[in-house]
Amino acid sequence: MPLKIVRNDITKVKADAIVNSANKNPICGGGAEYSIYEAAGREALLAAREKIGPLKVAEIATTPAFALNAKYIIHTVGPRWNGGVSGETLALAGCYRGALEKAKELGCNSIAFPLISSGVFKFPKDSALQIALRAIGEFLESNEMDIQLVVFDRKSFEVSEELYSDIHAYIDDYYVNDRYMDICAYTSDPRNREWRRNPEPESLVVEECIQENKCFADEGADKLGPISSGSLDDILAKTGETFCDKLFSLIREKNQDDVEVYKRANIDRKHFSKIRSNVNYKPSKKTALALAIALQLDLDETKDLLARAELALSPSNKGDLIVSYFIERKKYDIWEINSMLFKFGQPTLGA
Repeated sequence: MPLKIVRNDITKVKADAIVNSANKNPICGGGAEYSIYEAAGREALLAAREKIGPLKVAEIATTPAFALNAKYIIHTVGPRWNGGVSGETLALAGCYRGALEKAKELGCNSIAFPLISSGVFKFPKDSALQIALRAIGEFLESNEMDIQLVVFDRKSFEVSEELYSDIHAYIDDYYVNDRYMDICAYTSDPRNREWRRNPEPESLVVEECIQENKCFADEGADKLGPISSGSLDDILAKTGETFCDKLFSLIREKNQDDVEVYKRANIDRKHFSKIRSNVNYKPSKKTALALAIALQLDLDETKDLLARAELALSPSNKGDLIVSYFIERKKYDIWEINSMLFKFGQPTLGA
Protein backbone atom coordinates (compact mmCIF):
# COMPACT_ATOMS: atom_id res chain seq x y z
CA MET A 1 0.00 0.00 0.00
CA PRO A 2 2.49 2.71 -1.09
CA LEU A 3 0.08 5.70 -1.07
CA LYS A 4 -3.57 5.58 -0.19
CA ILE A 5 -5.96 8.49 0.25
CA VAL A 6 -8.38 7.64 3.03
CA ARG A 7 -11.32 9.33 4.68
CA ASN A 8 -10.85 8.93 8.41
CA ASP A 9 -9.99 10.58 11.70
CA ILE A 10 -6.19 10.52 11.78
CA THR A 11 -6.25 9.59 15.47
CA LYS A 12 -7.97 6.31 14.55
CA VAL A 13 -5.46 5.33 11.86
CA LYS A 14 -2.94 2.57 12.55
CA ALA A 15 0.59 3.42 11.39
CA ASP A 16 4.13 3.37 12.72
CA ALA A 17 4.19 7.16 12.64
CA ILE A 18 1.41 9.76 12.79
CA VAL A 19 2.28 13.24 11.52
CA ASN A 20 1.08 16.21 13.54
CA SER A 21 0.75 19.58 11.82
CA ALA A 22 2.09 21.36 14.87
CA ASN A 23 2.06 24.81 16.38
CA LYS A 24 5.44 26.55 16.52
CA ASN A 25 5.26 26.72 20.28
CA PRO A 26 4.82 23.72 22.61
CA ILE A 27 1.10 24.18 23.05
CA CYS A 28 -1.95 22.25 21.93
CA GLY A 29 -3.33 24.08 18.92
CA GLY A 30 -6.62 23.63 17.09
CA GLY A 31 -7.91 21.36 14.35
CA ALA A 32 -6.18 18.02 13.82
CA GLU A 33 -3.49 18.87 16.38
CA TYR A 34 -6.12 19.20 19.10
CA SER A 35 -7.55 15.79 18.18
CA ILE A 36 -4.09 14.20 18.28
CA TYR A 37 -3.34 15.62 21.74
CA GLU A 38 -6.69 14.47 23.09
CA ALA A 39 -6.36 10.95 21.66
CA ALA A 40 -2.70 10.51 22.62
CA GLY A 41 -3.12 11.87 26.13
CA ARG A 42 -2.90 15.63 26.49
CA GLU A 43 -0.68 15.88 29.56
CA ALA A 44 1.86 13.26 28.49
CA LEU A 45 2.17 14.59 24.94
CA LEU A 46 2.35 18.20 26.05
CA ALA A 47 5.14 17.36 28.52
CA ALA A 48 7.11 15.62 25.75
CA ARG A 49 6.51 18.52 23.39
CA GLU A 50 7.67 21.06 25.99
CA LYS A 51 11.02 19.27 26.25
CA ILE A 52 11.53 19.93 22.53
CA GLY A 53 10.70 23.61 22.75
CA PRO A 54 9.74 25.94 19.87
CA LEU A 55 10.01 24.70 16.27
CA LYS A 56 10.62 26.60 13.05
CA VAL A 57 8.51 26.17 9.92
CA ALA A 58 9.24 22.77 8.30
CA GLU A 59 11.37 21.71 11.26
CA ILE A 60 10.87 18.11 12.39
CA ALA A 61 10.62 16.71 15.93
CA THR A 62 9.55 13.33 17.32
CA THR A 63 7.72 12.20 20.44
CA PRO A 64 6.26 8.88 21.55
CA ALA A 65 2.72 8.25 20.30
CA PHE A 66 1.43 7.45 23.80
CA ALA A 67 -2.21 6.24 23.51
CA LEU A 68 -2.34 6.45 19.69
CA ASN A 69 -2.13 3.24 17.68
CA ALA A 70 1.38 4.17 16.52
CA LYS A 71 4.99 4.19 17.68
CA TYR A 72 5.80 7.84 17.04
CA ILE A 73 4.26 11.23 16.48
CA ILE A 74 6.30 13.25 14.01
CA HIS A 75 5.70 16.96 14.56
CA THR A 76 6.22 19.47 11.76
CA VAL A 77 5.23 23.12 11.55
CA GLY A 78 3.43 23.92 8.32
CA PRO A 79 3.58 27.36 6.71
CA ARG A 80 0.77 29.87 6.96
CA TRP A 81 -0.64 30.94 3.63
CA ASN A 82 0.50 34.42 2.63
CA GLY A 83 -0.64 34.58 -0.96
CA GLY A 84 2.10 32.27 -2.18
CA VAL A 85 4.78 34.96 -2.13
CA SER A 86 6.68 33.96 1.01
CA GLY A 87 8.10 30.58 0.08
CA GLU A 88 5.08 28.69 1.40
CA THR A 89 5.15 26.09 -1.38
CA LEU A 90 8.76 25.08 -0.73
CA ALA A 91 8.20 25.09 3.02
CA LEU A 92 5.14 22.85 2.76
CA ALA A 93 6.98 20.38 0.52
CA GLY A 94 9.77 20.44 3.10
CA CYS A 95 7.33 19.37 5.81
CA TYR A 96 6.45 16.19 3.89
CA ARG A 97 10.02 15.43 2.87
CA GLY A 98 11.34 15.98 6.38
CA ALA A 99 8.66 13.81 7.99
CA LEU A 100 9.23 11.02 5.48
CA GLU A 101 13.00 11.07 5.98
CA LYS A 102 12.54 11.04 9.75
CA ALA A 103 10.16 8.07 9.48
CA LYS A 104 12.73 6.26 7.34
CA GLU A 105 15.46 7.06 9.88
CA LEU A 106 13.28 5.62 12.65
CA GLY A 107 12.73 2.41 10.69
CA CYS A 108 9.03 3.00 10.10
CA ASN A 109 7.22 0.91 7.53
CA SER A 110 4.10 3.09 7.53
CA ILE A 111 3.16 6.71 8.10
CA ALA A 112 -0.08 8.73 8.10
CA PHE A 113 -0.30 12.41 7.16
CA PRO A 114 -3.02 14.98 7.52
CA LEU A 115 -3.24 17.55 4.73
CA ILE A 116 -0.71 19.88 6.36
CA SER A 117 -1.50 23.62 6.58
CA SER A 118 -4.90 23.22 4.91
CA GLY A 119 -6.86 24.00 8.08
CA VAL A 120 -6.22 26.91 10.44
CA PHE A 121 -3.12 27.93 8.43
CA LYS A 122 -5.42 28.64 5.44
CA PHE A 123 -3.28 27.05 2.71
CA PRO A 124 -5.54 26.53 -0.36
CA LYS A 125 -6.58 22.90 -0.21
CA ASP A 126 -6.11 22.12 -3.90
CA SER A 127 -2.55 23.49 -3.83
CA ALA A 128 -1.81 21.77 -0.52
CA LEU A 129 -2.98 18.48 -2.01
CA GLN A 130 -0.81 18.77 -5.13
CA ILE A 131 2.25 19.62 -3.05
CA ALA A 132 1.61 16.65 -0.76
CA LEU A 133 1.15 14.20 -3.65
CA ARG A 134 4.24 15.47 -5.46
CA ALA A 135 6.47 15.25 -2.37
CA ILE A 136 5.20 11.81 -1.41
CA GLY A 137 5.48 10.57 -4.99
CA GLU A 138 9.09 11.73 -5.23
CA PHE A 139 9.93 9.92 -1.98
CA LEU A 140 8.35 6.69 -3.21
CA GLU A 141 10.42 6.73 -6.38
CA SER A 142 13.43 5.58 -4.35
CA ASN A 143 11.92 4.27 -1.10
CA GLU A 144 9.45 1.65 0.11
CA MET A 145 6.87 2.76 2.67
CA ASP A 146 3.11 2.49 3.21
CA ILE A 147 1.75 6.04 3.25
CA GLN A 148 -1.74 7.25 4.04
CA LEU A 149 -3.00 10.74 3.31
CA VAL A 150 -5.87 11.11 5.73
CA VAL A 151 -8.74 13.52 5.14
CA PHE A 152 -11.57 13.84 7.61
CA ASP A 153 -14.27 14.95 5.19
CA ARG A 154 -14.45 14.33 1.45
CA LYS A 155 -16.17 17.72 1.01
CA SER A 156 -13.05 19.44 2.36
CA PHE A 157 -10.87 17.53 -0.11
CA GLU A 158 -10.45 20.11 -2.85
CA VAL A 159 -8.98 19.56 -6.28
CA SER A 160 -8.50 21.78 -9.30
CA GLU A 161 -11.93 23.27 -10.00
CA GLU A 162 -11.23 23.49 -13.73
CA LEU A 163 -10.21 19.83 -13.96
CA TYR A 164 -13.06 18.74 -11.70
CA SER A 165 -15.60 20.55 -13.89
CA ASP A 166 -14.09 19.13 -17.07
CA ILE A 167 -14.32 15.59 -15.72
CA HIS A 168 -17.90 16.26 -14.60
CA ALA A 169 -18.77 17.28 -18.16
CA TYR A 170 -17.03 14.19 -19.54
CA ILE A 171 -19.06 11.94 -17.22
CA ASP A 172 -22.28 13.74 -18.11
CA ASP A 173 -21.56 13.07 -21.79
CA TYR A 174 -20.88 9.35 -21.36
CA TYR A 175 -22.39 8.15 -18.11
CA VAL A 176 -25.19 5.61 -18.50
CA ASN A 177 -27.71 5.57 -15.69
CA ASP A 178 -28.37 2.01 -14.52
CA ARG A 179 -32.11 2.63 -14.44
CA TYR A 180 -32.08 3.31 -18.19
CA MET A 181 -29.36 0.93 -19.33
CA ASP A 182 -28.33 1.77 -22.86
CA ILE A 183 -27.92 -0.91 -25.47
CA CYS A 184 -24.52 -1.10 -27.09
CA ALA A 185 -25.16 -0.15 -30.70
CA TYR A 186 -22.12 -0.59 -32.91
CA THR A 187 -21.35 1.39 -36.03
CA SER A 188 -20.54 -0.50 -39.22
CA ASP A 189 -16.81 0.18 -38.75
CA PRO A 190 -15.65 -1.93 -35.78
CA ARG A 191 -12.83 0.54 -35.18
CA ASN A 192 -15.34 3.29 -34.58
CA ARG A 193 -17.76 1.74 -32.10
CA GLU A 194 -19.57 3.96 -29.67
CA TRP A 195 -22.12 3.68 -26.90
CA ARG A 196 -25.29 5.60 -27.53
CA ARG A 197 -28.83 5.81 -26.17
CA ASN A 198 -31.11 4.12 -28.71
CA PRO A 199 -34.89 4.53 -28.44
CA GLU A 200 -35.56 1.67 -30.85
CA PRO A 201 -36.75 -1.71 -29.56
CA GLU A 202 -33.93 -4.01 -28.54
CA SER A 203 -34.77 -6.48 -31.30
CA LEU A 204 -34.15 -3.81 -33.95
CA VAL A 205 -30.79 -2.93 -32.44
CA VAL A 206 -29.78 -6.58 -32.38
CA GLU A 207 -30.85 -6.90 -36.02
CA GLU A 208 -28.74 -3.81 -36.80
CA CYS A 209 -25.75 -5.49 -35.16
CA ILE A 210 -26.34 -8.62 -37.21
CA GLN A 211 -26.76 -6.80 -40.51
CA GLU A 212 -24.04 -4.18 -40.14
CA ASN A 213 -21.45 -6.02 -38.10
CA LYS A 214 -22.40 -9.70 -38.33
CA CYS A 215 -22.20 -9.47 -34.54
CA PHE A 216 -18.55 -8.42 -35.09
CA ALA A 217 -17.57 -12.05 -35.83
CA ASP A 218 -15.76 -10.93 -38.97
CA GLU A 219 -13.41 -8.81 -36.90
CA GLY A 220 -11.99 -11.80 -35.08
CA ALA A 221 -12.20 -14.26 -37.95
CA ASP A 222 -8.69 -13.55 -39.15
CA LYS A 223 -7.36 -14.23 -35.66
CA LEU A 224 -9.36 -17.28 -34.63
CA GLY A 225 -10.18 -18.84 -37.98
CA PRO A 226 -13.59 -20.36 -38.76
CA ILE A 227 -15.40 -21.13 -35.54
CA SER A 228 -16.74 -24.38 -36.95
CA SER A 229 -13.36 -25.85 -37.89
CA GLY A 230 -11.43 -28.11 -35.55
CA SER A 231 -12.26 -29.55 -32.18
CA LEU A 232 -12.84 -27.58 -28.99
CA ASP A 233 -9.34 -28.60 -27.86
CA ASP A 234 -7.91 -27.11 -31.07
CA ILE A 235 -9.76 -23.83 -30.51
CA LEU A 236 -8.68 -23.59 -26.87
CA ALA A 237 -5.09 -24.29 -27.86
CA LYS A 238 -5.13 -21.01 -29.80
CA THR A 239 -5.94 -18.81 -26.82
CA GLY A 240 -3.88 -15.63 -26.68
CA GLU A 241 -1.47 -14.29 -24.12
CA THR A 242 -2.51 -14.26 -20.48
CA PHE A 243 -2.63 -11.02 -18.51
CA CYS A 244 0.85 -11.69 -17.10
CA ASP A 245 2.26 -12.67 -20.50
CA LYS A 246 0.99 -9.42 -22.00
CA LEU A 247 2.04 -7.29 -19.04
CA PHE A 248 5.66 -8.41 -19.08
CA SER A 249 5.76 -8.30 -22.86
CA LEU A 250 4.70 -4.63 -22.67
CA ILE A 251 7.32 -3.89 -20.02
CA ARG A 252 10.01 -5.29 -22.33
CA GLU A 253 8.65 -3.48 -25.39
CA LYS A 254 8.70 -0.15 -23.56
CA ASN A 255 12.22 -0.74 -22.20
CA GLN A 256 11.08 -0.41 -18.61
CA ASP A 257 11.98 -2.42 -15.55
CA ASP A 258 9.80 -3.92 -12.84
CA VAL A 259 10.71 -1.37 -10.18
CA GLU A 260 9.77 1.74 -12.14
CA VAL A 261 6.53 0.09 -13.28
CA TYR A 262 5.27 -0.98 -9.88
CA LYS A 263 6.24 2.35 -8.33
CA ARG A 264 4.42 4.33 -11.03
CA ALA A 265 1.46 1.98 -10.58
CA ASN A 266 1.33 2.70 -6.83
CA ILE A 267 1.80 -1.02 -6.10
CA ASP A 268 4.16 -2.38 -3.48
CA ARG A 269 7.05 -4.74 -4.19
CA LYS A 270 5.43 -7.78 -2.54
CA HIS A 271 2.30 -7.44 -4.64
CA PHE A 272 4.29 -7.09 -7.83
CA SER A 273 6.42 -10.10 -6.92
CA LYS A 274 3.21 -12.08 -6.62
CA ILE A 275 2.26 -11.01 -10.14
CA ARG A 276 5.71 -11.86 -11.48
CA SER A 277 5.73 -15.35 -9.93
CA ASN A 278 2.24 -16.47 -10.98
CA VAL A 279 1.60 -16.75 -14.71
CA ASN A 280 -2.12 -17.31 -14.01
CA TYR A 281 -2.47 -14.26 -11.74
CA LYS A 282 -5.82 -12.48 -12.11
CA PRO A 283 -5.67 -8.84 -11.02
CA SER A 284 -8.43 -6.70 -9.63
CA LYS A 285 -9.53 -3.96 -11.99
CA LYS A 286 -7.83 -1.24 -9.95
CA THR A 287 -4.53 -3.14 -10.13
CA ALA A 288 -4.83 -3.75 -13.88
CA LEU A 289 -5.70 -0.10 -14.53
CA ALA A 290 -2.83 1.08 -12.33
CA LEU A 291 -0.41 -0.98 -14.41
CA ALA A 292 -1.91 0.39 -17.63
CA ILE A 293 -1.32 3.92 -16.31
CA ALA A 294 2.25 3.05 -15.31
CA LEU A 295 2.94 1.73 -18.82
CA GLN A 296 1.25 4.78 -20.37
CA LEU A 297 -1.01 2.64 -22.55
CA ASP A 298 -3.55 4.23 -24.85
CA LEU A 299 -7.23 3.37 -24.50
CA ASP A 300 -7.20 0.44 -26.94
CA GLU A 301 -4.09 -1.03 -25.32
CA THR A 302 -5.69 -0.62 -21.90
CA LYS A 303 -8.85 -2.41 -23.01
CA ASP A 304 -6.75 -5.22 -24.46
CA LEU A 305 -4.76 -5.65 -21.23
CA LEU A 306 -7.96 -5.69 -19.16
CA ALA A 307 -9.60 -8.21 -21.48
CA ARG A 308 -6.78 -10.67 -20.82
CA ALA A 309 -7.83 -10.61 -17.17
CA GLU A 310 -11.51 -10.96 -18.11
CA LEU A 311 -12.11 -7.32 -17.18
CA ALA A 312 -13.53 -4.39 -19.13
CA LEU A 313 -14.06 -0.65 -18.95
CA SER A 314 -17.73 0.14 -18.50
CA PRO A 315 -19.48 3.29 -19.77
CA SER A 316 -21.82 3.03 -16.77
CA ASN A 317 -19.02 3.15 -14.19
CA LYS A 318 -17.87 6.61 -13.06
CA GLY A 319 -14.47 5.35 -11.98
CA ASP A 320 -13.84 3.79 -15.40
CA LEU A 321 -14.90 7.00 -17.12
CA ILE A 322 -12.55 9.09 -14.97
CA VAL A 323 -9.62 6.81 -15.81
CA SER A 324 -10.61 6.88 -19.50
CA TYR A 325 -10.67 10.69 -19.36
CA PHE A 326 -7.05 10.81 -18.25
CA ILE A 327 -5.88 8.11 -20.67
CA GLU A 328 -7.53 9.81 -23.66
CA ARG A 329 -5.63 12.99 -22.76
CA LYS A 330 -2.35 11.09 -22.21
CA LYS A 331 -2.21 12.25 -18.58
CA TYR A 332 -0.61 9.40 -16.65
CA ASP A 333 0.02 10.92 -13.21
CA ILE A 334 -1.48 8.28 -10.93
CA TRP A 335 -1.51 10.67 -7.95
CA GLU A 336 -3.67 13.16 -9.86
CA ILE A 337 -5.91 10.37 -11.13
CA ASN A 338 -6.36 8.97 -7.63
CA SER A 339 -7.13 12.37 -6.15
CA MET A 340 -9.96 12.75 -8.68
CA LEU A 341 -11.23 9.22 -8.10
CA PHE A 342 -11.32 9.90 -4.36
CA LYS A 343 -13.11 13.22 -4.88
CA PHE A 344 -15.80 11.46 -6.95
CA GLY A 345 -16.15 8.70 -4.34
CA GLN A 346 -14.56 6.00 -6.51
CA PRO A 347 -11.95 3.38 -5.57
CA THR A 348 -8.40 4.60 -6.15
CA LEU A 349 -5.84 2.73 -8.25
CA GLY A 350 -2.97 0.60 -7.07
CA ALA A 351 -2.69 0.47 -3.30
